[in-house]
Amino acid sequence: MKKLVIAVALLVSSISFAQTIEELKAEKSKKAAEVAKLQGEVDALQSQIDAFPGWKFSTFGTIGANFSGFSDWFSNAVPNSSAGNIGITVNGIANLDREKYFWRNSGNLNLGWVKLDDKNDPTDDTDFRGTTDVFTITSLFGYKLTKTIAVSTLAEYRTSFISNFNDPGYLDVGVGATWTPIPELVVVVHPLNYNFVFSSGGTTFDSSLGAKLVADYNRTFGKFKFRSNFSTFQSYKSSDLSNWTWINSLGFNIWKGIGVGLETGLRNNKQETFNSDPVSFSSLESTPSVLQSYWLVGLSYGF
Repeated sequence: MKKLVIAVALLVSSISFAQTIEELKAEKSKKAAEVAKLQGEVDALQSQIDAFPGWKFSTFGTIGANFSGFSDWFSNAVPNSSAGNIGITVNGIANLDREKYFWRNSGNLNLGWVKLDDKNDPTDDTDFRGTTDVFTITSLFGYKLTKTIAVSTLAEYRTSFISNFNDPGYLDVGVGATWTPIPELVVVVHPLNYNFVFSSGGTTFDSSLGAKLVADYNRTFGKFKFRSNFSTFQSYKSSDLSNWTWINSLGFNIWKGIGVGLETGLRNNKQETFNSDPVSFSSLESTPSVLQSYWLVGLSYGF
């Protein structure tokens, strides 16, 4: 009889436990549905806030770094050495949107350093040396003719930041039209643009009149922040004076603004290629068209 009572008690306990688990799962599903509904309402309110005219600010960047050291590691080309690589990117946006006009400003900074210290060579360079060095700032003002078309003027400045600041430096100033088919995409077409090129006396760079085309896309997808910027100048004087740059930045938020970031850059500029080695390239016309590129992956922070 005693065993029977124990068995019945265990059976009742098991049934009660199973019922409790099912009740908890049902309650969890109910709460998850409520959270999803509230998140949808929050997203809708945020969309209304984003669409409201006024200043909008956004900044995110990436930091990538790695360090290593070797002691009598003979499978390595330099068995006794230390090495390091540091990269930093920052993207900033400040936009003002009014009923009749807009003013859009953006900046991109990408810096990189690398070092290799050969412990067996007392004469080698043990300092960090600059590698990637990109600095771009853009300001676009437009007067709206329609909701998507505006007459506009653009100023864009590009140069190095760590070394050879403004040598060369590129300043584009022009007028034309801007098309904004969606809030996240801005396309600038300026058929009248002057490309000022600044450089020291030891290099050969030419300024010229031409056309400017810029396409800038900024979008946030949940925890993702993405920016793609394509900028090209097509010289009316000579195609050898034309150039283009395309930079893509992606940030993924993991926790409180901290996440993983990726940035890639492509560029074609025959004047830069020629002046990098004027001895090997006899003239600008004979200089090959070289595709420049860089990439960086690391921790990111956005706010």
